[in-house]
Amino acid sequence: MPASPARRAAMEVVRRAIEQGAYADRALHGASAGLDARDRALAKRLAFGTVQRRGTLDWVIDRHVQRRLDPEVRAALQLGLYQLLYTEIPRHAAVAESVELAKPNPGAKLVNAVLRKVLREGAALPGDDNPKDAAVHHAHPEWLVLLWWDWLGADETRALLAADNEPAELALRINPLAGVEVDLPGRREDDALVVQGPIDVLAHPLYRAGAITPQSRASQRVARILDPQPGERILDLCAAPGGKTTHLAALMGDRGEIVAVERHARRAEALRVQAQRMHATSVKIHVADAREVTPQALGGTFDRVLVDPPCSGLGTLSSHPDLRWRASPEGIEQLRAEQEDIVAAARGALAPGGRLVFSTCTLSPREEIVGGVAVRTLPHRDGTDGFYIAVDG
Repeated sequence: MPASPARRAAMEVVRRAIEQGAYADRALHGASAGLDARDRALAKRLAFGTVQRRGTLDWVIDRHVQRRLDPEVRAALQLGLYQLLYTEIPRHAAVAESVELAKPNPGAKLVNAVLRKVLREGAALPGDDNPKDAAVHHAHPEWLVLLWWDWLGADETRALLAADNEPAELALRINPLAGVEVDLPGRREDDALVVQGPIDVLAHPLYRAGAITPQSRASQRVARILDPQPGERILDLCAAPGGKTTHLAALMGDRGEIVAVERHARRAEALRVQAQRMHATSVKIHVADAREVTPQALGGTFDRVLVDPPCSGLGTLSSHPDLRWRASPEGIEQLRAEQEDIVAAARGALAPGGRLVFSTCTLSPREEIVGGVAVRTLPHRDGTDGFYIAVDG
C-alpha cells in the first residue's frame, strides 16, 4: 500500500528543509495543504521531529551505511528512524511506510534492512558526559554544545539541550484592547495564558477578534520592562511581526504614539495587519533600516526605545526545529555587528532621561551587547523561550 498522505507531506518537509534550506514551518504550510486536521498534526510531528533530531539520526545512519545515499533514501531513513527511536507509533507502520516513501528508488531495500535491524537491536547512542557525545545524544551542533558547556557549565548545558527537544508550551497574550472576554482553560501570568489542551489558535474566533495572540511568556516580559506610559512617544526598532509592538500599545491603553520601524516591506505589511487585528491604532509603521533611523526622519526623539534586533534565535530551538542547524559562529558575529549599529541609532533617537531596552531571543553571550539591568530566561529553568533583556545604562 502507498505511504499515507501525512507521511508523504512529512517527507516533503524534511527534504525541503534539509536539502533546500527551507524553513520547516513554511514548508509544512505548503505540504500539508488539503490534509485534514489529524493528518496535518501527524505530518507536523514527524517532519519537525525528524528535522530537529537529524544530527542523531544521521549518526545512526552512518553506523549502518558505508556509502552515499540518494536524498530520498536518506530522508526516508531519517523519518523511519525518528519514528522508531522517539515515538510510540506502531513499529510495523513506521518501517513499512518509510520503505514506501523511498520507492521506486532501489535504496528502498536498504531502508527496509536498516530499519529492521534497528528494530531488532536498537540504537546505542552515546551518553552526554562530554560535549562531543552530548551533541549526538541531544541532536545539537557540536560548536553550540561547546559554547554552552563553557558558558553555562556541563549540568546546565545538559538540561538546556534536553529542554530544547521537548515541545514548547503554548502561551497566548490576552489583549484588553479587543474588549472581549477570554475564557480558555489554562494558567494566567500577567497578560499571558499558558493553554491547557489542544487548540487551533489561528482558527479560533478569539484570535480573529484580536483578543489573543501567540507569544511566549519570555517575549511578553520585554514590553513590561520597557514600561511604556499613556501619552508617551515610543520607538520600536525591527518591529515585525508585531507581538511586542502591539503589547506596548495595550500597556499604554493605546494612548500615545508607537513608531514601529521595519525594513522589509512585506514584513511591514504583516505588521500593519497585526496591529489592525490587535486594535493598536497608536502604531505608526515606518519602513526603513533600523541602523539608519534618525530623530529628524522620525519627527523627533522618543521617551522610550525598544531594540529587538535580528539574532541567532538560540533561545527558541524547541519551537523552531531547523534553527539549530542554520546558526553558526560566523553568523553570530555578523549579527553582533548589525546589533551594535542598531543600538547606536537607538541611542541617538532617545530623549534625555529616556529608557532604552534591548532584547534578543537567544542564548549567546556574543549577542549580549547591552549591559545594565538584565534579565535572562532559560528554557530548562523557566519553561519558556530563552531571552536576554537589558535596560541600557
